[in-house]
Amino acid sequence: MATVKPSTLSLFLLILSFISGGNMIMANGQKTWCVAKPSSDQATLLGNINFACSQVDCQILRRGCPCYAPDNLINHASVAMNLYYQAKGRNHWNCDFRNSALIVLSDPSYANCIYA
Repeated sequence: MATVKPSTLSLFLLILSFISGGNMIMANGQKTWCVAKPSSDQATLLGNINFACSQVDCQILRRGCPCYAPDNLINHASVAMNLYYQAKGRNHWNCDFRNSALIVLSDPSYANCIYA
């Protein structure tokens, strides 16, 4: 029986997830998150916040809540976009935002701001 290296298996599962409809939850339990591209302009980030928060509850971004600080558009957009991405099923098309988003494998949570 041939042995498959873990990195090869992970790559295979990632490719398979795209082929099988884009569900980004990999079979080995790897979770994904959606964040704003650092190169996104301010108007795009604001539009992403407005769209995402019209679809999901963004209470966590209000002043005094865990994800309010740092109070900047890239942070707020990343949190809002991820809330939308998680709520809609973690499909790659739920993290496009007109090509202003990235799907990441590292948990972007910080302090008390927990990315679901």
